[in-house]
Amino acid sequence: MMEPFEDRDIVVVDLGFGDAGKGATVDWLCSDRADLNVAAVVRFNGGAQAAHNVTVGERHHTFSQFGSGTLSGVPTFLSRFVLVEPIALAREACALEALGVRNPFDLIRIDARALLTTPIHVAANRAREDARGGNRHGSCGKGIGETAAYALEVADAPTVGDCRRPESLRRKLSALATFYGPLIAESRHGFPPIDDMVDMYAEFGAVVDISDPDALGALGAGGRLVFEGAQGVLLDEWRGFHPHTTWSTVEPSNARAMIDELGRDSYVLGVTRTYMTRHGAGPFPTEDPELAKVLPELHNGTGEYQGGFRTGHFDELLLHYAIEVSGGVDGLALTHLDAMDRARAAGIPIHGVHAYEGLPFVPAGEWKDLDHQQALTDSLKAVGVVPKELPADPEDFARYLSEEMGAPVVLTANGADRVDRQVRCPVPA
Repeated sequence: MMEPFEDRDIVVVDLGFGDAGKGATVDWLCSDRADLNVAAVVRFNGGAQAAHNVTVGERHHTFSQFGSGTLSGVPTFLSRFVLVEPIALAREACALEALGVRNPFDLIRIDARALLTTPIHVAANRAREDARGGNRHGSCGKGIGETAAYALEVADAPTVGDCRRPESLRRKLSALATFYGPLIAESRHGFPPIDDMVDMYAEFGAVVDISDPDALGALGAGGRLVFEGAQGVLLDEWRGFHPHTTWSTVEPSNARAMIDELGRDSYVLGVTRTYMTRHGAGPFPTEDPELAKVLPELHNGTGEYQGGFRTGHFDELLLHYAIEVSGGVDGLALTHLDAMDRARAAGIPIHGVHAYEGLPFVPAGEWKDLDHQQALTDSLKAVGVVPKELPADPEDFARYLSEEMGAPVVLTANGADRVDRQVRCPVPA
């Protein structure tokens, strides 16, 4: 098999609004089909709101906190940049066990510095989103934003390492409950008693491998590392379109930083569909409800807090933007090639975007400039699109995309299953 990735660690990043196929891409990279000697999957952002769908024959799992290489027996490392929710992690372990994964907790290690998402954060998140009424931001309602925001405001936030320090955890949880008390008290949400949470987290701390900062290097000594991102670059906390963003750095700087610390080389693999999707509120210039009717989603539905799943045409302008604010990518994984034929057969062919009316490109702007991102959000909500015909043949489309984006399409997917993926070409010298 051709090896486009050389000897580098691979960073898998979604170049859209999420749901582009990161999980299935990571699953393939970790499988025997790829033969890449992957030592571990490293999660480098996000938390329990991730939903990475993987299909292998009759088996399907939506990965949330476990790495998407788990069905191949590849260990997961939850880095210091991940927000860890132990209750959801335990539920996911049970689901994986039901699929035949033996002792899933033996396959996971967690950096002790990772922030802990608790039922208090979840209750606060849902209370705040309820209060927004019809102006919801598109939150998943799983406490992610509150976990990150609290840690920024209060230096002594709960961490995974506190699961083995009961008195420290009790003190931090009590302070957290006091902080969010007024917000939660006026809502329909609540959380368990502090002592019950301390006991539960102590049990969690006894069964998982909570690691020191040197653990990643030890894992990497066994082979290649695959860094699995969550959400999409267009939802990035600084590069996305405020306020419809995640409290997480989605673009690959976290992964690059860890790889640099290890003195290794990285290969950034950007994942994109042949069309656009978005889950929940926010600007979506190419949205087409008719296209959604002919491209149904098996594993993406309407979330109570997140909202509905939306579908639109291929958007070159936003893809250019995502690549630019990611610091560039080394290669592209192009998924859902089969959707092009299905849409065409239904009489609604997927088209591209030549330009926006009144906004010929999406300016990258300044780093950490939320005013700039809010202005972009307002602009994108108002623009019309100038459609552009796309190559009908999948091979021609992959070639076209490589030329337009300045990065080769090295992996394609013509369906949801692992067997539907194949390497296309090596990276040019």
